Amino acid sequence: MDTLASLSDGFLIALTWQNLLLALLGCFLGTVMGALPGLGPSNGVAILIPLAFTLGLGATPSLILLTSVYYGAMYGGRISSILLNIPGDEPAMMTCLDGYPMAQKGQAGEALSLSGIASFVGAFLATWGLVLLAPQLVKIALLFGPAEYFALFTLAFATLGGVSSTNQAKSAFAAMLGLGLAVIGVDTQTGVPRLTFGEVHLYDGLDFLVAIVGLFALSEVFIFLENRHGAADADSKKIKIGRLTPPWSMIKSCTPTMLRTSFLGFIAGVLPGAGASLGSFISYSMEKRLVDKKGTFGKGDPRGVAAPEAGNNAAAGGALVPMLALGVPGSGTTAVLLAVLMSLNITPGPLLFANNPDVVWGLIAALFIANFMLLALNIPMVGLFTRVLLVPPRILMPIVAMVSFVGIYGISGSSFDLLVMVAFGLAGWLLRKLDIPLVPIILGTLLGNTMENNLRRAVTISNGDYGTLIDSPLSITLWTIALVGFILPIFVGKIIKRRMRAEPTSD
Repeated sequence: MDTLASLSDGFLIALTWQNLLLALLGCFLGTVMGALPGLGPSNGVAILIPLAFTLGLGATPSLILLTSVYYGAMYGGRISSILLNIPGDEPAMMTCLDGYPMAQKGQAGEALSLSGIASFVGAFLATWGLVLLAPQLVKIALLFGPAEYFALFTLAFATLGGVSSTNQAKSAFAAMLGLGLAVIGVDTQTGVPRLTFGEVHLYDGLDFLVAIVGLFALSEVFIFLENRHGAADADSKKIKIGRLTPPWSMIKSCTPTMLRTSFLGFIAGVLPGAGASLGSFISYSMEKRLVDKKGTFGKGDPRGVAAPEAGNNAAAGGALVPMLALGVPGSGTTAVLLAVLMSLNITPGPLLFANNPDVVWGLIAALFIANFMLLALNIPMVGLFTRVLLVPPRILMPIVAMVSFVGIYGISGSSFDLLVMVAFGLAGWLLRKLDIPLVPIILGTLLGNTMENNLRRAVTISNGDYGTLIDSPLSITLWTIALVGFILPIFVGKIIKRRMRAEPTSD
């Protein structure tokens, strides 16, 4: 009952005109960014962080705007998958398999609307999962001491490569790079400057918002400059929508699929490092094995659209559970949201529900509202969102660059931060060329100081005995999961990646 009372308080916070308009704006912008191939939810949220801070929004409104963008981008990723066979982001890859064949049969409108309904079901059920599970996780998290927190952060780094990763060495390198960036600045314990090279601007350390906008948003601009794709990705002659609403019989036949895959996706989202990509892949694969008796998956089966969409949107909601309850992000986008929380001087984790209930319950209530907004936007406005695919990148990318520069300067008022952002943008471009994941770098920059402080605290309490790190059953469990989570993808990841690539040609 306490949970429902807190949720009703959250609705009182979320149901103000400002928050409703921000949720609507976030849903619209998120869907647009999700529809554009290559941007995806991480980049979408990173691009709009400067806007949220420039507008001078408080903690709850900022998070409502950015999580609405997150949910909207998860919805929007399906548009280019279905119409062009180009996934808007990695989780939308599985939607191409049956979405594009449906579009070729003249059922593009039905496929888009059905995927919108499946996204709604997945995200709605996952938000309920967040309501019920996060407060329970908080009770467990209150058992954590400094040693357990250090083990938990290690677990986050060990598993962030994800089960779909094939190169754990690159993920480990990225995490180490992030931790190295985190120690830049004056050491809080000794007062000694570290890795500042005499530059006074670095004494306070690197601003992780500058790092995020550079690594995600600016690197996208540099990749565009390199490839010089001036034309639009879509040809207006190719886009034929057809009937907008799917027949009731199609929705009815897909309902069991949506419910099953929402559960699977949510579990994948809660697991650290699994995320929406694995959620959509597992959902599609399991559903194919379960219901594809006639071999119709991959040839335009509506259930093949509903399964990955419900799965990846449920995973997006599931990834918020460890971020809010433990302060450990479950995906790349939640790592970006974690940075927003920290920059607003709000500490995610067990005490968030006690210290900032207005923020957390207002946010959860706003997620419910955003889901209904997205359902209302996505079905009647399918035609408008498909037009987004006709916007040439030569127009879009300068807008991304302008928002990044104006926003970061608006936050800090420092030209040095703009130079740092450009440096991160170039680094992001190079790292993406080398296929090194960016999320562990962000996580290292975010959690590095907290991780170091917990290690120091644990060792100080035990009078210099490092054995305290593996002293309790909880820390031993976390270290074991971290070890398994790091080693498992080396063997399983290659198989999953191979299957993900093979799926389109399997039929």
